[in-house]
Amino acid sequence: MSTIALIPIPDIPQIQPGDDLVSILLDAIDRSKVGLKNGDILVMCQKIVSKAEGAVVDLKTVEPSDFAHQIADQWEKDPRIVEVVLRESNRIVMMKNGVVITETKRGWVCANSGVDASNTLADDIVIVLPEDPDKSAKDMRIAIQERRNISIGIVITDTFGRPWRDGLVEFALGVSGFEGLLDLRGGEDLQGRELSHTVISVADELACAAGLLMEKSAAVPAVIVRGYKYIPAEGNGQILIRPAEADLFR
Repeated sequence: MSTIALIPIPDIPQIQPGDDLVSILLDAIDRSKVGLKNGDILVMCQKIVSKAEGAVVDLKTVEPSDFAHQIADQWEKDPRIVEVVLRESNRIVMMKNGVVITETKRGWVCANSGVDASNTLADDIVIVLPEDPDKSAKDMRIAIQERRNISIGIVITDTFGRPWRDGLVEFALGVSGFEGLLDLRGGEDLQGRELSHTVISVADELACAAGLLMEKSAAVPAVIVRGYKYIPAEGNGQILIRPAEADLFR
């Protein structure tokens, strides 16, 4: 049995487009005196990654389509935000009670294409998901490993709702440094019965655990997970997306 520690990284400044996020995170880790050790997993919210990469939209530049106006009028929404939601999606999965569920360009099924108007850079700015969270995670992992000569994992998270369940939780969007799914099929339970369906989404579980410390008003957008034993691998978050043909909600 191993013990897992969750270590918040405080005093991370507000991220601006073009910022060197890796340097900012490493500086904050150094100031906190917790260090970054071999085998750690660095979990961070999508918002700081999107801001650094410039994945933001100035609503003053958005001209809503007729369809966006139609949705906005029906649900009393800002048509400019609706237009951004539509642009960030491959298709609409469902619209109900003012909630627009979409399939994003990267395949995630979530509310409003992950477009976020909270804790942004200004009142008329919204934040969208990173263009490629897996590439973002990989680039940061390689940069950190080269600077610190250690092997780590990276998880980039966002907050999603879930079918069948109330409440929001953190999901892993980008994963690098380890496999996001732990396949236990072929193993045995305590009674010696063969496991035939058990595949654990460890990336999502790590995201949720770190999310306990990444409160929306606490200005803690990154957490170190220490003590989780994993086998280093390239990893990716796309593997966590259930194929449409097996998805009961698409």
